Formats: sequence, structure tokens, C-alpha cells
Amino acid sequence: MKTLLTTARGLLLAAVALALAVPPAAAVPGPPPAAPAAVTPTNGAVSAVSAASAAWTPPLSTRGRYIVDAQGNRFRLRSGNWDGAQGSWNGSGDPADPATHHAGQPSYGIPIGLDRAPLPALLADFRALGLNSIRLPYSNEMLRTTAPVPDAAVAANPALRGRTPLQVFDAVVEALTADGFAVILNNHTVTTRWCCGLDGNERWNSSGRSTRQWADDWVTIARRYRSNPRVVGADLYNEVRRDVWNDPNWGLGDNHDWHAAAQEAADRILTEANPDLLVIVEGINWTGLPIDGFPHGRPTLTPARTLSHTLVVSGKLVYSAHFYGYTGPNHSGATGMGETHDPRYQDLSREQLHQVLRDQAFFVSAETGAHFTAPVWVSEFGIGADEQGAAPRAWFGNLTDYLTSADADFAYWPLVGWSGGPGGSGGDTWALLRYDTAGRRSGALDAGDWRTPAWNALVTTPGRTGQVPATPSWYQLTTDHRDHVASLRTRAGGDWDNGARKAVCPDGSRLAGLSHTGGRGLCVTSDLRAADGGHTVVRNEAYVPPGGDWASGYTKFQCPAGQFLIGYSVRGERVSAALCAPARTALPGGGRTVWFDRGDNRPAGAPGADYAYGRYKGQCLPGEYAAGIAFTTRVGSRPSPAALLCRG
Repeated sequence: MKTLLTTARGLLLAAVALALAVPPAAAVPGPPPAAPAAVTPTNGAVSAVSAASAAWTPPLSTRGRYIVDAQGNRFRLRSGNWDGAQGSWNGSGDPADPATHHAGQPSYGIPIGLDRAPLPALLADFRALGLNSIRLPYSNEMLRTTAPVPDAAVAANPALRGRTPLQVFDAVVEALTADGFAVILNNHTVTTRWCCGLDGNERWNSSGRSTRQWADDWVTIARRYRSNPRVVGADLYNEVRRDVWNDPNWGLGDNHDWHAAAQEAADRILTEANPDLLVIVEGINWTGLPIDGFPHGRPTLTPARTLSHTLVVSGKLVYSAHFYGYTGPNHSGATGMGETHDPRYQDLSREQLHQVLRDQAFFVSAETGAHFTAPVWVSEFGIGADEQGAAPRAWFGNLTDYLTSADADFAYWPLVGWSGGPGGSGGDTWALLRYDTAGRRSGALDAGDWRTPAWNALVTTPGRTGQVPATPSWYQLTTDHRDHVASLRTRAGGDWDNGARKAVCPDGSRLAGLSHTGGRGLCVTSDLRAADGGHTVVRNEAYVPPGGDWASGYTKFQCPAGQFLIGYSVRGERVSAALCAPARTALPGGGRTVWFDRGDNRPAGAPGADYAYGRYKGQCLPGEYAAGIAFTTRVGSRPSPAALLCRG
């Protein structure tokens, strides 16, 4: 990737452009290949890893910080980005001229390299690198392009001649999955062009598209591959960032709210297309103007600490982040216009880099037992084989060391590129695998690539394998801007409190905590709920037994005997109703009142982490269940939740 700086609006707007991608390489137009490359991996350890990589059972899910297969065995994403279907045109000049495409490589809207090596040879090289999964970027435009790709674009794969970009994409997905690879679909761009700068692809709803239209496209492509169980993931959008005028945000509820858009698309994918898919949500890549003295930076996953995602199907959320040495926590990556004096990642010491990686992303997987705990996939990182700088090289070693020590999931960018000659010169020198016009390969599998030792250590160092036991999962509910009904069973029953803002725990969990203000809730996994039976909406004190006043002077919405809280609703600040579900077994009565209207009242260690930052919170003990909500409508008091009835 590379940044496209613009001068049309002068220096200020030029500074907005982000350098978030791989620097350009020399243009190499190149005729069709004469012969495929021989598959000759030079590192036996990598080959040993790849030999076992097909032994997994789809679909994939998550358990805490790990991704697991259908048998509950750890599946570490050792991935590469096979790009091209998202586009290669830089956005200016004649698209028919290879010089106007990234690295002189016109992709024709399909994965790069199909003109230079046959699919079986490419897949064998992927295996030799130690990969078990492929991130496949695509553009929304690709879904609608009806013109077939030129014959030259698939010269090494003549069976693909006459097909549209989407049909070629289909063939690539089929070949990858038939060979045992897991495929993660990545909506990289709206239009088919190189990412990422001021390119009309800054947000999921750029270029005149609505969030609904974007989610519609996701439902379409997820349905397209639903019958293929090795298509395992939906990576929702690439590098959400500022456009000329506006920043994306995480939770403001407007048209630029990436948290809300991701929640909407994820729930639609899981309910309308394929409930088996992992849903990957990347953090925000850039906000602000990259000018010294102005606020700017790379939030990445930091907002998830206070506002995470709770999906309608549990065990499917993965968070992701991108790291390149020439960018930084507050550095856009630009050189010249748009460059600030902030340090780049490659300027940081090893210790500083590792701390920043944790602060920006890896706290999500490192801090277990939190509402935001999830696997973290570094779905892009990379560097050039021709890089000579000591700082960038040290950064690459320090980053791969961290990924290794953290036992992290990862995906290198890019996997495939062109080279200009037998020695691998020219073309995209960042690619791990490069193919010249005769189909000869060079790169990390061959002699002379300085990246190979670090890469081999990353893919071969043992990490956690085998069974990952299920542990309690925590989920955050929010009624900030809309309903948050994360239960399929409740959704099937329709609107249970018309006109109120509603929040319901995911199926297989129960309500554990509430905030005094702000409408936040906390859920925890639970097998309490009966297999059949509906729910009870409580709007009054009908189920408070005589002599059972557990919050004197307060209105109490208490579940019927044998039921427990799974949700709540509010009208403004006022509690509107409690939602209760029947238990599969007898529940203990009695209980205690947990007040939280004047301060936090939570178990030691605050399991689930801070689910309502800056607000008072109450929470039942891990061995208790919540059976009621108390509030007051007295003048001068807030009519929001003030106490929970906890039983256990």
C-alpha cells in the first residue's frame, strides 16, 4: 500500500493524507510468463509446520484470547495477504498504463500473480512459508464488475480466461479451501483502487454509500461462500481513517461511528448469512490532521477498553490491528508534506515498541476476563526485501519477536508480487513471494532474503496447541444510541417493550451488573436458562412477595420465582422494564441488595473489567444471579438503576 498525497486543496488538506501502506516499488509491466516457478522451499522447519497445517476442523470460534476449531483445538492464524482484488490503480493517470498502478503491477481486480504462476504452484509456496490461512482483500466494486479480466491477467491459469473478477475470486477461494487453507474475506476498499490515502475509500460508507448498503454487500458475499466451511471469517473493513473533512469515531452514534457500523454489519452477517463466520473488527487507523500542534493519532484498538462489541452469536469476535515501521502511534507515515515530529514505530526502542503494541492492541488479548477480551490478529505488517536501513530492520525483528512471544495471530502484507528479473529486482519488493515474467520465484523461500530468519522464527516457534478449555466470557451491553438485543431467542419473540431502549444478554449468558447512569450492562456466560420457554417482561412489583421488600422506598422490578435477569429497558434515564428468563433448574431464593447509586459495588477484582467507564456500577458475585432491579422516581433523584437483587 502507499499513500496518495493530494495538492488540490493546498498544504492543509495534503497533510491530511495518510501514509498507511507499503512504499512504491519500481514499475514492471511484464509480458505473460513463459513457465511456472519450481516449488523449492529452502527451510525444512517451515515445511514441517506446513505439513500439519491442514489438520483442522471448521468452523472457527473463539475462547477467550484464542481462536479454536470445531474440536476446541487452538488454531493460530498464520496468514498472508493475497491482495489484488481490492485494486492496484493509484488513482491518477491512465489505468491501462502499468506505471499508474502500485509497484507497476496492474492487478485487474483479481489476486496478484495469476498471470505468472499456476494456482497449484502458488499454493504450494504458501504452504512452504508455513501459512495456514489467507486474508483475501476485495472491493465492493468487484462484486458488480461484469467485464471479464484480460487473458493476460490469468496467463498462467488459462482455465480462468473469460471470467469476471468475482468469478476469478470464486476460483481462488475454491482452490485455497480445497487445499486446506482457511480464508478470511476482507472488505478492503469500496472502489477498485490502491489503498490508503484520500482515495474515497476512507470509511465503509465512503463514495456515497450508506452503512446499510455496505452491510447488504457483506450479507451477499457471506451467503455466496456459506456452503464452503473453510471460508471462516469476515474482516469488515480495512484501515478506517479520516477523510478530508471528518474523523471516524468509536461510539458517538453518528454516520462516522465505526463501532456502531461494525456491530450492525456483524449482526446482519451472523443472522442473515452465516452464523459460523468469525467477525474481524479492525481498530481505527487514523484521526486528526497530521500537523504538529494539532490533535492527531492512531487510536487502533484503545477505544475497545471502554466500549467493546457484543455480537448476536457469541464466540465469533476477533479484533485486529495493523503495524508498519514507517508509521507510528501519532505519525501518519508521511515524508515531507503531512510529516510531523512524532516518532515512528521504527524509532522506538525494543522495550518502547513492545509497550506501545500492548497499549494500542494487545491489552485486548492479554487482559483476560474482561468484556473486551478477544483474540488480536495483526492482519497487516511488512517490510521490503531491499530495505537497508538499520532502524526499519530492527523494527521488523522486534515486531516479529513480540508476535512470537505473545503467541499472536498474524498476517503478512503482501504475500505475492512481481519481480523484474531472475534475481528478484524491481516489482514489489515487500512481497514474501515474487515471480518474474518467466514465473521464476524469489523471496523469503530463497537465498539472500534478509527477512527469512525472522519469518521462520515467527512461524516455527511453538505456541499453544491442543484443547483450549472454555472459560467465563463477559459481555458489555450499551443503550447509548440504539437497542442492544444480543439474544436470538429474544429477537424471535419480537419487541418486548415498544418505544423503550432495550438491552439483552447473548443467549447462553445472564445479566451480572448494571451502571447507575448511562444504560450500560454486564453479562457473563451461564447455562442457567431452560431450553424451552419464553421470557417474562416485568413492569411493576407484581413478583415481589409479601415481606420481601429488598429495597425499601424504591420501585422494584423483580423476576418471578425460578427466573433470572437477562435484560433491561430504559426510557431516557428511567428504568422501563426488566426481562427475565426461566431457569433449567431450581434457583435459590433470599439474596442480598447491592446498592450502587452512590459508588461502585462490585466483587473483588472487578471481573468483566470496567464496563461503564466513569459511572457507578453494581455487580453480583460470580456465584450469584441477578433477580431484580430497584430504582426511584423521587423528585431530585435519578430514575435509573440504583440496586440489584443478587441471589446465590
